[in-house]
Amino acid sequence: MRLPYTEWMNSGIKEHFVATMAEFVGTVMFLFFAFAGTQVANINASNPSAAAASTTPTTGEFSPIVLTYVALSFGFSLMVNVWIFYRISGGLFNPAVTLGMVMVKSLSYTRGVLLICAQLTGSIFASLIVKVLFPVNFNVRTTLSPGTSLVQGVFIEALLTAELVFAIFMLAKEKHRATYLAPIGIGIALFVAELVGVYYTGGSLNPARSFGPCVVTGIWDKEHWIYWLGKSRKSTFLQFSGHG
Repeated sequence: MRLPYTEWMNSGIKEHFVATMAEFVGTVMFLFFAFAGTQVANINASNPSAAAASTTPTTGEFSPIVLTYVALSFGFSLMVNVWIFYRISGGLFNPAVTLGMVMVKSLSYTRGVLLICAQLTGSIFASLIVKVLFPVNFNVRTTLSPGTSLVQGVFIEALLTAELVFAIFMLAKEKHRATYLAPIGIGIALFVAELVGVYYTGGSLNPARSFGPCVVTGIWDKEHWIYWLGKSRKSTFLQFSGHG
């Protein structure tokens, strides 16, 4: 005997629902640990106020230890959570990756829209948890470093994101005997990109990663748009590079 209003659980809607919920939970877990690690790394950062607080050094100071700690937090958090969720939703956690998958027809438009909404919502929720939970300034926004122009920021983000997404396509989308090890390569790819990007742009490589902290703090930096435009350039490149 069927329970009332459960007919949808035997339809395609169920698959969309499960993937969307997994992507939401996975994005929350990925960004929670990444943001929390960033908070720890920047405890002694010389940001005098919450309005000035961002991952990117704002006064030109350089600390290889802080940079490496942030890069490790993002790389390892992505690796672990992709490994957990990739059999359910693909473990994308990134609107740029999702858009690329839609453009090469690995995902339907409906699934793509649902996953992007889940990723953006998950980023907001992870940001809120980190902001409320830890007794320090919320120090995870992405901004440009002093001396980095808007044009440089766009191309830095585009190139680093292309490297990450290309790793995802070649290690996970293209099936081979080592596909089950793809999360390791994907996590390392993010780690390497963060080593380069954190100092100059905050190392976003993910519109959701930059979007959530801005929503929670209510601070929208004038360069926020580069974290979306750089990803669009990357997706267009992938579409015309023969993948799909």
